[in-house]
Amino acid sequence: MTLHLNLNEHSYDIIVERGALGRAGALLRLDRRVLVVTDEGVPPEYAQALAAQCGHAVVETVPQGEGSKSFPVLERLCSRMLKEGFTRTDCVAAVGGGVVGDLAGFAAAVYMRGIDFYNIPTTLLSQVDSSIGGKVAVNLDGVKNCVGAFHQPRRVLIDPDTLATLPPRQLANGMAEAVKMSLTSDADLFRLFERGEEWERLEDVIVSSLRIKQSVVEQDEKETGLRRVLNFGHTLGHGIESAEALHGLYHGECVALGMLPMCAPAVRARLEPVLRRLGLPVTLPADPDAVLDYVSHDKKCAGSSVSVVYVPEVGRFALRTLGLDEFRRQVRPALEAMQS
Repeated sequence: MTLHLNLNEHSYDIIVERGALGRAGALLRLDRRVLVVTDEGVPPEYAQALAAQCGHAVVETVPQGEGSKSFPVLERLCSRMLKEGFTRTDCVAAVGGGVVGDLAGFAAAVYMRGIDFYNIPTTLLSQVDSSIGGKVAVNLDGVKNCVGAFHQPRRVLIDPDTLATLPPRQLANGMAEAVKMSLTSDADLFRLFERGEEWERLEDVIVSSLRIKQSVVEQDEKETGLRRVLNFGHTLGHGIESAEALHGLYHGECVALGMLPMCAPAVRARLEPVLRRLGLPVTLPADPDAVLDYVSHDKKCAGSSVSVVYVPEVGRFALRTLGLDEFRRQVRPALEAMQS
C-alpha cells in the first residue's frame, strides 16, 4: 500500500509493503552517495541490505539509545559525509527506530543546508509515528528534541517484516503510539485494541495510525495548531522520560504514562486495561516534582504557559493552554495517585 502525504513541494510517498527493504533500490533513488545510518540495536543485515543496493554506500552505526541524539554524534555524521565527499546531490538514509530517524534526518537537514533524506523505520514505534512528518532533532542538556528542524523525507519505506526481530517489550513500546492515535482520532481503532486484535491485524494498525498522522500533518506541517494533537501523552511523557533517564523506560512507555492524567475518568477506565494487557506501565516510577520541572523546559511551553491535549471521550480531543502553575495543580494529584 502507498499513502501520499501532500505537502506541495515537500510531498512524498509512504510505502507500506512486506519485503520493501529488499526492493529499496527500485523504490528509492540510491544511485549516488548514501550515508546509511543505523544503530547497534538494529540487526546489521538491514543496513547491509540497503547498502548493497546503493551506488556508493557509507554505513555509520551509532550506539543504541537516546544518548546518540547528541551534538557529538551529529558532528560525527556530518564529518563522515564531508570526508567522503558528499555534495548537495547525495543523501542520508535512516535504518532503525526513532532515535536513528531523528538523528539522521537532522544531519540531512543541516549538511550543506539540506540534502535528501530517506526513512526506513524498523521498529513499530517509528513505523506508526515518528517516521513521517519531518520532525528531526537532537537532545540538549537532558531536554528531548530541543534543537531540531522540520525536514521532510523524500520517501518512507515501511517493511513490517523487519518487526519480526523485535522483542515483546519493543513491540508494546510501539503500540503505545498507535493507542495514542486511536484515543484522539479513531474510536474504531481503539475498540480494536479493546478486543485484543492488534497483533493479528498489525498492518491495519500501522496504516490506520499513519492515515491519522498524515491527515494532521497535511493540515498543519509546522505545528502551529492542529498538529499539537500528536503530542497527546508527550507533554508529561517527555517529562517522565527525562526524569527517568537512568531507569530505562522506553519512549512509548513514558507516553503511555503521560496519557493517563490527560484523559477524562471514563476514558482512563477504558485505557488502563488496554495498557496493562499490552504490557505497558500504569504506575509512575518517577518523582512528580521532577517530571513537572522537566515539563517546564519542554518545547511545548511558551513562557509561563503550556499546551496540552486532553481526551474527553474516545476518538475526540481538546487542545488547551494552561498556565504552568495551573497545570501543576491539575496534574500533580494524578501523578501522585499513579505512584501507588
